[in-house]
Formats: sequence, structure tokens, C-alpha cells
Amino acid sequence: MPGGFPKLATLSDIEVVEATPLAERLDAADVFGVLKAAAGRHGDKICLIDIADPSDPATDRVWSYREAFAQITRTANALHKLGQGKPVGYLLPNLAETHFVLWGAAAGAGAAPVNPLLSADVIVEILAAAGAGCLVTTAPGTELYETAMAACDALGGLPLITVGEAGSLRAATEAEPDDSLTYASAQNPEDIAAYFHTGGTTGAPKLAQQSKANQAAMAWMLRYTLDLGCDDVVLTWLPLFHANAAILTGLAPLAAGATLVLGGPDGFRNKVLMHNFWRVVERYGVTVFSGVPTIFSSLLDHPVKDANVSSLRYGLVGAAPMPRSVIETFQNRTGIKILELYGMTESTCVSTCNPRDGDCRVGSIGLRLPYHQVKIARVDAHGDIIGDASPEEAGVLCLKGPTVIPGYKQAERNEGAFLDGGWLNSGDLGRIDKDGYVWLTGRAKDLIIRSGHNIDPGLIEEVLSKHDQVELVAAVGQPDTYAGEVPVAYVTLRQGASVTCNELESYARGAVAERPAAPKAVRILDEMPVTAVGKIFKPRLREHAAECAARAALNAIGHIGVQVIARTDKQIGLVVEVANTTKENAPAVTEALEEFSFQTVLL
Repeated sequence: MPGGFPKLATLSDIEVVEATPLAERLDAADVFGVLKAAAGRHGDKICLIDIADPSDPATDRVWSYREAFAQITRTANALHKLGQGKPVGYLLPNLAETHFVLWGAAAGAGAAPVNPLLSADVIVEILAAAGAGCLVTTAPGTELYETAMAACDALGGLPLITVGEAGSLRAATEAEPDDSLTYASAQNPEDIAAYFHTGGTTGAPKLAQQSKANQAAMAWMLRYTLDLGCDDVVLTWLPLFHANAAILTGLAPLAAGATLVLGGPDGFRNKVLMHNFWRVVERYGVTVFSGVPTIFSSLLDHPVKDANVSSLRYGLVGAAPMPRSVIETFQNRTGIKILELYGMTESTCVSTCNPRDGDCRVGSIGLRLPYHQVKIARVDAHGDIIGDASPEEAGVLCLKGPTVIPGYKQAERNEGAFLDGGWLNSGDLGRIDKDGYVWLTGRAKDLIIRSGHNIDPGLIEEVLSKHDQVELVAAVGQPDTYAGEVPVAYVTLRQGASVTCNELESYARGAVAERPAAPKAVRILDEMPVTAVGKIFKPRLREHAAECAARAALNAIGHIGVQVIARTDKQIGLVVEVANTTKENAPAVTEALEEFSFQTVLL
């Protein structure tokens, strides 16, 4: 690799790297070429370990680089035929075969990964929007197979391909050559490698089109930034339908010749893996792993004890802001460095990262990656961008570079996201300090607006996360007839905790710096709602808060015990449904709720 991997500590180090054009540093400008180069360099080295059972290493399946690339090539050839040269959808858990399908499809018309936890109608929308020519899933008799079959039927008989020992994909790949592509093999870097859906867990997700050039550039940028090499063992336990797992703990370490360890089909949702996490690190000599804040917080309930985790170089955290107190507690208890990073599916994966060497600033999302640009833009009262911000001034974080995607598959979704000059509007609020470190200050849509006062939910979350009995915390706005919104917080507690809601409310009110940000209520949950990649799912918390507000208003007029259900409509926003209303009580119910910002439906 020209220039090697010098230590990355400052912006000046990044500038030294950028003295050489990116094109001269890449193994290839497309994904298939990157993987081919890695297989050529590393041959018989272990590429992939698929853990079927975290407590039983005898069940592991293992592939060398030569074997894995041969399987990717066979899969690429088979999927090109089975999908009639169209994008390939897949509905799969974390398996070695998922990697083969993802990168095999990327060598052709592109992969369309689908979250297995989505509803059937959304799965159909994603596959239709991607123009999928087939769908790959697990064997007959599994729950995923039934879901996939229903989706294929709804799409007019879309071909359904299964993986496994007796799967149709296995039979198809056995007849294919493993040393070359059987179709037009010229890889245009601007062709689409993957259609990753993004934008939430309900409604019609946007499809972010990652080009082969986007992914090849991202693999090199991460390989350099994280100093990934053939001695690394990278644990993948986030789901492979998401860019984080696919690129950060997938393609990038594969390009570097590292060994990937798949933490079982269910990844971090497998409680056995969580319980045995440190033993898994010890057994395989894991050097790098990536997670979201909820995972790191949960690992605090599973002490390292006598496990030897000296192989770990660092943990990576992204997807959502991580409270400073959790980072510091985790690092102090485990001795493991955490690198906070930031990125979007629309920027292929990662845009900024705290340096692995030098000044790692806890609470920031680090420095821009080499060959990538970041800036902060000013916005007006309507949220429209009106110019560039000054150093340290807060505004909207914008991204630009070789990993920013060409746009969404649904072109009508590009407006407001892709700006003049090649900039991507992240929708996140932040600032950049004098040394180039980026700090997130909130999510534009997550702001709590109380009587015109903008409240960053992070102020509340940071305070409550410091309480020694709190495991997870999320703050949202609760509808209010006077203030518009008031802040409330939801928490889950650590094992053995005995603290009450009232005690947590008093604690928060005494510690939150801004008086308007003090939460009106703190509610304890048995389980925090999270997305399939472990991010706290705030829309469900906002719905719960709306239910609480509506219920309190109805109780005040004597309608005690009335069933109230809130939902988020993708076109009209928050809706509160009130059950068992009659002609007699409907006027009173309507009057009690009419001043709230949500829409009321009487049932």
C-alpha cells in the first residue's frame, strides 16, 4: 500500500495521506476487485469464522480467503442468472452465506439487503423499489422462509432462493466456476453495489444507492484510519442488512486480510453471546469490535472477570451519541479504548472517527476521514441552509467525498438531502472545534421545543446516564397544551436496582443545567424499544408520551381507564386513538384533547 499506514492523530496527518491521490492507494475501484486482491494476497489465511453457538466452538464453520472468494465468485455467477441480471434481495440472519450473497450480488446488479424484522408490506415495498430479480432467504420450515414466500407471492411470483446445506443456492453455485465471472466482467465503478434501506422501521424506507466506487473507497479509508491488518480479528455482531456491519466490520477488514468472526445468526440479540462476550473475545483473540451505545451499556452488566481480553485494541461505537459517563465507566472497568465515530448509510458508512493514536476526545465524533470533507452550515428558522457556519458555531453537519452516494433509488427523496456542490445534508446538528474535531449537538428532528425554547435531549440523557442504577436513557418531547412539548425521560435500570421514578426525577431536576430541560417525568421501562441494529427507537417513546398526555387529560374530566393508543402516520404524523367513545362523551373527549398538537381519532 503506497505510503503505508502512518499513525493517525491529527488533521495534519490526514493531509499527509491526501498528498497521494486516492486512486493510487486503492487495490481496485470496485468491490469485486478489492476482494480479489485480498484473496490473492492472503490465500490460505483464515478469512471467516461463523459461530453457530457461542458456547460451543465445535460448531464453528471456517473459510480461508481463497475458499471465501471462490464462493463469492460462484455466488455472483449463480445470482446473476437466477435474478436475470437484476438486483438481488436478501432476507437473511448473520451467516457466512450472507457475506457470499452480499458481495456476490455487489459484483453484479447490486444487493438489496432487507431487515428481517420489518413487516411483510414494507419488505415488499423495498424489493419493488429496488427492482429485485430474486430474493434469497433461509430454508423451508423457518419463519423467514414463510415471510419471504409471502413477499414473493405479493410480487407476482418473484423467484425465491434458499441457502443452507440443501438450499437451492448451494445447488446453483456448485455448477458455477469459482475463478471468474461468467457474465460481462468489466466492473464500472459507478454501477450500484448495494441498495441499503434507511429511514426508520415503519413506512416506506428510502433506498440508499451505494456504488462500487463508494464501497471500494470506504474500505480503504477505514482500513487506513483504523490501522486494520492481517493480524486483526474483527467480531461482527450487528446485522448484515445494515451498512455498519457490512462495511465497517465486513468489507474493510476483508480488504485488509483480517479474520472476521460472525457472532451467530442473531448477533447481539442472542443473550448467550452477551453473557459469553468476553470469553468469545478471549477464545478467538478478537482485536476489534463495533457496537451501538445500548450494547456497550449492556456489557457493563457482564464484567470481564478473569477473561483474558488483552488482544482487544479498541471498540468502535456509532449509530447514536454515547453518554460520556458510559464511555468513561466502560473504559475504566475494562481498560479497553473506545473510538467514537460517525457516519450514515448515505455516506457509505463512516465519515469521522476519533484517532486511534493521539488525542481521542471523549464526547466528540472525531476527525474527518482522509479524502472526506465535513462542514457545518447555518440554517434559518425553517431549517433551510443559508450559508457556512464559523468555527465553533453550531449548525447542520454536511458531508462530501468519494463515499457520499449518488442519491436514493427513489429520486424524489433526494430533495433537501443532496445539496449543490456535492454536499450531503446529514440532518444532524453539530459544531467543529479549532482542531477539527466534530461534536454532535443533536438531531434536528429530535429537538424538544418547550414554549419556543429548543432543548437538546442529550442534556437530559447525559445527566441520567450518570446515575449508577440507570442502564439506558432516552429523552423525548411529550405533547403539552400550554408549552407545546415538555421533556420526559425513559430509563431502564441495571440488575438489582431499586431506585424509583420520583427519585430519578429529583436527581435529574437537580442536575440538568438548563431549567426548562428538567424532565417533567421519568418513567422506568422493563425494556427499551430498539431498532434491529440496537439504536433506541424514539418514535415509540414519543407515542407512549402522547398516550400518557392524552390519558392524563381524559382522567381530569372523569374518563378514567379509557383505552388510548398512539401511532405515527407517515403522512400526518402523531395520531392518538381513543376507544369506546359514544355520542354522549365524544364532545367532552374532543374538547379535552383538541389543544394538543397530535391528531385525535375517536373510535
